[in-house]
Amino acid sequence: MTTLVESEEHKALRSAVAALGKRYGRDYLTRTVAEGRPPAELWSEAGKLGYLGVNLPEEYGGGGGGIAELSIVLEELGAAGSPLLMLVVSPAICGTVIARFGTEEQKRHWLPGLAAGSRLMAFGITEPDAGSNSHRITTTARRDGADWLLTGRKVFISGVDMADAVLIVGRTEDARTGRLKPCLFIVPTDAEGFRKHPIDMELKAAEKQFELVLDDVRLPAGALVGDEDAGLLQLFAGLNPERIMTAAFAIGMGRYALAKAVAYARERTVWKAPIGAHQAIAHPLAQAHIDLELARLMMQKAARLYDAGDDIGAGEAANMAKYAAGEACVRAVDQAVHTLGGNGLTREFGLASLITAARVSRIAPVSREMILNYVSHQTLGLPKSY
Repeated sequence: MTTLVESEEHKALRSAVAALGKRYGRDYLTRTVAEGRPPAELWSEAGKLGYLGVNLPEEYGGGGGGIAELSIVLEELGAAGSPLLMLVVSPAICGTVIARFGTEEQKRHWLPGLAAGSRLMAFGITEPDAGSNSHRITTTARRDGADWLLTGRKVFISGVDMADAVLIVGRTEDARTGRLKPCLFIVPTDAEGFRKHPIDMELKAAEKQFELVLDDVRLPAGALVGDEDAGLLQLFAGLNPERIMTAAFAIGMGRYALAKAVAYARERTVWKAPIGAHQAIAHPLAQAHIDLELARLMMQKAARLYDAGDDIGAGEAANMAKYAAGEACVRAVDQAVHTLGGNGLTREFGLASLITAARVSRIAPVSREMILNYVSHQTLGLPKSY
């Protein structure tokens, strides 16, 4: 059942994570980006406090919660100006997939480290000619005795330089039909034949983007996650949390920008009154707040459906949440910069960099147009256009 009011436990979690985020804040994250390094101190402390693995099973070192709790962690860190992108990737996608479908050996080997933050896993699905379309993925795995040989390319893979392994989406041949079907493999970043190349991004972030080349990477049988014949089910078990967590990232960013604008509008005085007293300033900020709150409600619904095991219901809600949050974030950032005028573009106020960062929430991990496609034919029953 979806509740509209957060529990006391969730409120307490928000408060605690907000306090951690405030100790680091936007200045800390900006400094790590300028120095070209990941936010290791924040990541480490969040791990020690149990926030990174709040969604993972207690028996493997996690907090025993779900995506609902992890989304709170990311949203509050974002609202403090110091979001951790790898929260989307390592515990939310990879940790969830391994917890749900991994072997006992995989769970014991990976989950405690992912929960503590001492180990990190990246996620590789996007390809140059396929985007995130699992039906067009060309990275293939073929059997060689008891091993697998994995060959292909991936692009826009976050945080590979920090990761111990990458959860790679590949395809294997169905012996009965000859068709290719998606499968998930844990690929150590030091494996022979695994190469990573940084992508030169105009957008500067603490987490770098990489192209991966997999050249007959030999993997043991134990690298396959879950059932070879249930690849799509297992894949979407990771993609739904990805969309929910992307919504949390966007909502947190939007809240941070909005808070900056509101504080400025209260203090900045023109014609003997704070500019926030004028409806032309106040109303767009109020609308931005409403949009963010509505997006959060859909995100909470999606998280609760997912945590309750309703993968189909969660898929629809997660896509809607990601769409709504991305739109709300872009509008909130734009209005915040507009409220500050020229000051909105200065380094002092730290909003200008969010103009481009906010766009990411519209295009990744899936574009708003593909979400509209999903809703139009899955929810509304309209014919496919592709």
